[in-house]
Amino acid sequence: MRRPTLLTFLCLAILAVFATPSQADAQLLKKVKDAAQNAVEDEAANQTERLLREAIRCAVNDPACAEQAEKDDKPVIYTDQNGDVITDDDGNPITDRNKAASQAGVPPGDAAAGPPPAPTASTTYDFEPGERVIFYDDYTDDNLGDFPRHLTFVRGTWEIVEWQGRRLLQNTGPRHAAFQVELPETLPEQFTIEFDVYFPHGNQQMMVATSPPTAAGGNWSTLEGNIFKVASNQGAGLTVVGQGAGVESTIAALAVREGLVPFRIMADGAHVKVFVGEQRVANVPNADIRRSGSLYFENTYFADAENPMFVGPIRVAAGGRDLYDELEAEGRVAVRNILFDTGKATIRPESAEVLETIGSMLGEHSDLRLMIEGHTDNEGEFDFNMQLSADRAAAVKGYLVDNLGIEPERLRTMGLGQTQPVDTNDTPEGRQQNRRVELVKI
Repeated sequence: MRRPTLLTFLCLAILAVFATPSQADAQLLKKVKDAAQNAVEDEAANQTERLLREAIRCAVNDPACAEQAEKDDKPVIYTDQNGDVITDDDGNPITDRNKAASQAGVPPGDAAAGPPPAPTASTTYDFEPGERVIFYDDYTDDNLGDFPRHLTFVRGTWEIVEWQGRRLLQNTGPRHAAFQVELPETLPEQFTIEFDVYFPHGNQQMMVATSPPTAAGGNWSTLEGNIFKVASNQGAGLTVVGQGAGVESTIAALAVREGLVPFRIMADGAHVKVFVGEQRVANVPNADIRRSGSLYFENTYFADAENPMFVGPIRVAAGGRDLYDELEAEGRVAVRNILFDTGKATIRPESAEVLETIGSMLGEHSDLRLMIEGHTDNEGEFDFNMQLSADRAAAVKGYLVDNLGIEPERLRTMGLGQTQPVDTNDTPEGRQQNRRVELVKI
């Protein structure tokens, strides 16, 4: 006959507790249940600790890291832009990249866009934004979910959305959804147009024209002259409707569907260049660009809730003088195309070209010494803006010294925050003019 095991005694004890539910027995039962619950929680905590210790940490927008970890048969957990591990509502690290992107509020496509590139200049990227702002709207004067008050609604479904601290205009269709930008003046001979785009579907397309359709209520099929095409698989650049007047120059621009990317237009008379990021997609000396007081944007294919189209802040400006010529003439020059992450002193990659220009100018004029001033608009706290402007000026100096070999003693920095506006802070255009870096001869 086998002797009773310890497990048998424990089982009998528990049965006895249930059989005789005295107050003491109830307390014993609670202790047993608490011990079991604690054991489960301890095991879960141990699993989380092992995962944090053993897993490869990949930025949520770095698919190459995750793919390499999978090849190495390593578990992966994901981090946000600040390097913090992304967790679910229970505090557990998320191991699915799409779920991690959703939890972190990463916009559609950014989880697959890869890490942001270091600022580098392309040999074909010679975009120079106009200095005098004609129109600017970053949608900050509007409520989320509304149509922007500074734009003119034509048709379709358009609303302002926000992610990662940035506001975008979202279109969910239908085909021929459109809006207009009404300018305070007719476009000059020299002008630039800038806006960010992200079209997740390879067949999505948008046309941008410098004059509206000729027919009242008409669509892009009645546009005259050259128009600008924004698309990825279907090509981006300069195009024309049907057999109309003008020339065509488009190439595939896959960056449009991989994440938010700048689309830039630079016109000097009939000579027009178009850029997607730092990729030059058109360089046409004889374009037929109609000048008017309106810009016309139209979704010419499709968008829906699963594949929305996004348009970022829109900037239209008149051309300006050469950087060094203006510095010589005025003693100072405002540089508004040195761009930073919102509320930070992190220089964005698309600033590389103008920083290269400043570096070349300093290299060509060895006696030139500069004060780099940071300026902000009046949005936010005064002290924060003062520190932010100082940090941004220091970041510009650091870039010129560390990346372009400029002697640090030739550069000084100062943060002036919102204390020296050059325009009103009551309009988007004015605030955009006030957010700047200025170079001052010393």
